[in-house]
Amino acid sequence: MKTLLTSVLALALAATPVAAAAPPYNTEAPIAYMQDLSSGAVLYSKNADHRMPPASMAKMMTTHIAFRLIQRGELKLDQKFVVRPETWKQWHGPQAGSTMFLSPGEEVSVENLLHGIVTLSGNDACVVLAEGIAGTEQAFVALMNEEAKRLGMSNSHFGNSNGWPDEGITYTTAKDLTRLARATVEETPDLYKQFYGTREFTWGKTMGGAAITQGNRNPLLGRVEGADGLKTGHTEEAGYGFTGSAEQNGRRLIMVVAGLDSFSGRIAESVRFMDWGFRAWKAQPLFKKGQEVEKAPVQLGSESEVGLVAPKNLAVTLPRGASANMTVKLVYDGPIKAPIKKGDKIAQLVVSTPDTAPQVMPLVAANDVEEAGIFGRLWNGFMSLFG
Repeated sequence: MKTLLTSVLALALAATPVAAAAPPYNTEAPIAYMQDLSSGAVLYSKNADHRMPPASMAKMMTTHIAFRLIQRGELKLDQKFVVRPETWKQWHGPQAGSTMFLSPGEEVSVENLLHGIVTLSGNDACVVLAEGIAGTEQAFVALMNEEAKRLGMSNSHFGNSNGWPDEGITYTTAKDLTRLARATVEETPDLYKQFYGTREFTWGKTMGGAAITQGNRNPLLGRVEGADGLKTGHTEEAGYGFTGSAEQNGRRLIMVVAGLDSFSGRIAESVRFMDWGFRAWKAQPLFKKGQEVEKAPVQLGSESEVGLVAPKNLAVTLPRGASANMTVKLVYDGPIKAPIKKGDKIAQLVVSTPDTAPQVMPLVAANDVEEAGIFGRLWNGFMSLFG
């Protein structure tokens, strides 16, 4: 790994140091974690690597798998799956927990099943979707674990599609849930917006024939500005947990609390925690989306260097009242080998401040760089002898 100290950037961003320690926060939640996606800064961490049962927060992975399949064109929102009588028998009634109130033999679209999972937390909806996608729930669970590996969720394992207690087979951590939430927000943003902010959804009928409308259990919706996701969870073993996200003025925070002992306590702590994240910290802009930060040398390419640009607006997160006293480094494997595609993530901006852990932000290629032909390689080799 080649590391370049970009002293020009560091000098331009440095300011007179001001004492401003990380803002304190105390929580009754046994597990708590918060990250600012604009900078990658971890704002708070308590037992974030402790393995825990996710309860219904596991449904975030089921939803994420479906979103990615839809995005790739391998699954359609209007595609319909049939509720198998065996599945209905297992996942209806009070003993089956949260339900979408599906009926045996019913044909339900992927779109409605996703609302049933995200808004209603339906255990039945999860299994019907999993079986429809992969044939069996266990085959779908294999997809969940493959995706967890891709995302670097090294402390997570899934044993079912809905987070139902399974004697410890299914487990995760607050840090891994944050990775999963971030992937959903950033990799499938349109589908995230379409489904996660829905306040209520109607499906199924009572014994008297009346339509059943259920509200979203997300404790931030209607209580925190910009709140739009993600998922609650509760079992006797896990307690009350929540993975949440909100965006204000371009700053998106993701938070996890887990192990709380009451429904009302989860609401109060989730709102207080997210409010603290926005009030006690500020974003210091660094580079605008598309702005070139630096150039990097290219090996065996049609061009000798490639511009490194910000893929989105980049900012460093600082305690309110702190000055922008920081050091900025550019890190990449270099020289970077061609071919390179525009938008490829090929470098990282690492920002260090006195009061936070290093904040790491991706930089992408500004343009395509093709692989050099034989004469280009010879010329590059010749020129390398002189410099």
